[in-house]
Amino acid sequence: MVRKQRNTSVVGSSKSSIEVLLAEKVDSLGDQGDIVRVKPGYARNFLLPYGLATIATDHNKWMVVQHQKRMAELEKDRLKSLKGLADKLSKHSVTMEANANEEGHLYGSIVAVDISKSLKEGGFDVPTDSIRLEGPLKELGMYTVKLQLHDKVKTEVKVWVVPTAEKS
Repeated sequence: MVRKQRNTSVVGSSKSSIEVLLAEKVDSLGDQGDIVRVKPGYARNFLLPYGLATIATDHNKWMVVQHQKRMAELEKDRLKSLKGLADKLSKHSVTMEANANEEGHLYGSIVAVDISKSLKEGGFDVPTDSIRLEGPLKELGMYTVKLQLHDKVKTEVKVWVVPTAEKS
């Protein structure tokens, strides 16, 4: 009896490696959209069945290029809007009231969450992780707080910490 051997090769592969297009980020291999060469067994037994990659055909490569162009345009528009926001923020100042003693030391402290909340009340949607404080603000006075809205967009905002107005 002669057995027929099954053809388990992956289309578009050679014996030594295969080009795949990563559908998701794979540690130690690449990011989503990258085209990488891997062993056929790795592709056949892990990447393809788990939906982490697909075969890098000419059509798939073309689709990735088109997607990357669209993403670059969106990122360009996003950077432009963030630069506009940074310009507005650099001209804006925030006044925060806090309880303090006679020497000007606060009983509590002002942290990034408080500044973010004040900016949102002023109409600026700045996430807390964009505020770069060297430490909590613990005294009355004027501070220049750095904001990093994007890797390429940085600005500063003035924060005034004033004593709470006493109620009579």
